[in-house]
Amino acid sequence: MKVIAYDIGTTGLKTCMFDISKKESVYLIDGEVEPYELHVLENGGVEQDPLEWWDAMGKSTKRLLKRTGVSKEEIKGISFCSQMQTLVMVDKEGTPLRRAMSCMDTRADKQFAKYMKRGLQIEGLNLYKVYRLIRITGAVTASTKDPIWKYHWIRDNEPEIYHNTYKWLDAKEYLTCRATGKMRVSRDVASATFLYDVKKGCWSKELCNLFGIDMDHLPELCNSTDEVGGLLPIAANDLGLEPGIPVFSGGSDVSLCQIGAGCLNVGDVNFYSGTSGWVCTTVDKLHLDIGNVIGALVGVDPDSYCYIAELETAGKCMEWVKDRIDLPEMDYDGLIEYMKDVPAGSNGIVYSPWMHGNRCPFEDPYARGVFFGLGIATRGSDLVKSVVEGVCMHMRWMLEVTEKAFKTTSTVRFTGGSAISPYICQVLADVLGREVETIENPRHVGTIGAAALMAVSFGLISDIKEIKDIIKVKASYKPNAANTAIYDRIFPVFKNLYFDNKKSFASLNALYEGLYNQNESFEVEETLI
Repeated sequence: MKVIAYDIGTTGLKTCMFDISKKESVYLIDGEVEPYELHVLENGGVEQDPLEWWDAMGKSTKRLLKRTGVSKEEIKGISFCSQMQTLVMVDKEGTPLRRAMSCMDTRADKQFAKYMKRGLQIEGLNLYKVYRLIRITGAVTASTKDPIWKYHWIRDNEPEIYHNTYKWLDAKEYLTCRATGKMRVSRDVASATFLYDVKKGCWSKELCNLFGIDMDHLPELCNSTDEVGGLLPIAANDLGLEPGIPVFSGGSDVSLCQIGAGCLNVGDVNFYSGTSGWVCTTVDKLHLDIGNVIGALVGVDPDSYCYIAELETAGKCMEWVKDRIDLPEMDYDGLIEYMKDVPAGSNGIVYSPWMHGNRCPFEDPYARGVFFGLGIATRGSDLVKSVVEGVCMHMRWMLEVTEKAFKTTSTVRFTGGSAISPYICQVLADVLGREVETIENPRHVGTIGAAALMAVSFGLISDIKEIKDIIKVKASYKPNAANTAIYDRIFPVFKNLYFDNKKSFASLNALYEGLYNQNESFEVEETLI
């Protein structure tokens, strides 16, 4: 049985074909990638065009079928792994009314402050609303980037769009709607809106009233293994597939990467580094750490939760340094070769990966990247190595705060595009001081999770937990004790880069926000920051 899984990312869409006919494996046949634009605006806005997502699905699917020689009749179902906390406002026909507001969008600071920063507070948030959120959702909205506030930003700044809105969808929910004509949202994605009642398994009327959300704008709920509907003829023509095949809901990138990594037992940890990054631990209860901005969200497995700590920019930092240090033509293998002889600690350079603010263990949209310790002898290769180390250091920090609440396994999984490189895997093991494992095709971990769930949907696997048995370890990396000792000394310095510069980050960003509001040119902003 052949199926196709789509991974909707922040800069492109992955389309992967799998054979799921054998219980003991989810076999990746081949994959395609189609990029699309991420619109970064001067006022903190970050947007994507949903029509480009659909166009990317069509182009990549047709290329994949042609290159593999697989006929469209052989494809028996499709599903999705997707970025979440994206806001897509659609009319009754499912047509987007504007570009989607990305999970990276920071414009809704006033809306966030209005609802969450007034009255008696705990950790800077309204005490009563925090209490109600914890009781109903098990989590708390603590970021201007959360979809509730983007929804209110639309209402306050684009009232005509708000007036014409029929439903508020997330990224994959728009695509399943385009494919089937039905507007449904999986429960794991719904929980990230902070409007989902985890105990009752439904939207919370109380929270919608508390935060001024029109419940009619929320789509019907479903499970990640549910069939949303059959592929419509017009959609089938766009994708080059047979009409009527099942379209499954799938899940968020966080929950499906946990599945695809084989991290289904309590305590299993997945380190993911793609454009963004996170440390996700499978846990058996809801827990919220407000101070470190980390909490448990509903996963695709009904018996466990995803305790998620997020870094906004991980692999994106590598892309940035490659382009900025006059290495734009160098591929990633060349980049690894370029820095491979740099010792642990990058000859005294420490880098902070907060290129677009940060969420955990501190929420601060003003935080930015820093190269600390530059000297006259500093080389470009030192800077590149420090970027890798900086991302790994932040991952260690997120694991550290995770372990304040939950016991984790001594060996962790590493997935995402960065996990393809044995060199980066070893750096992560050295920084963490613990063994790191990788799986086959770690770059496609999300689509592996989506394909495995389709095997459950089709009855080829009887239970989601059985997926762990078919995810095989490809390689493992043990920490180098000498390197770990160096990173142990650097780690406190790394953390202090934020605490020592918090006020300066805010002052500098306030200055440039003022320039934006005066319609200063983007060229000036790019040159000076």
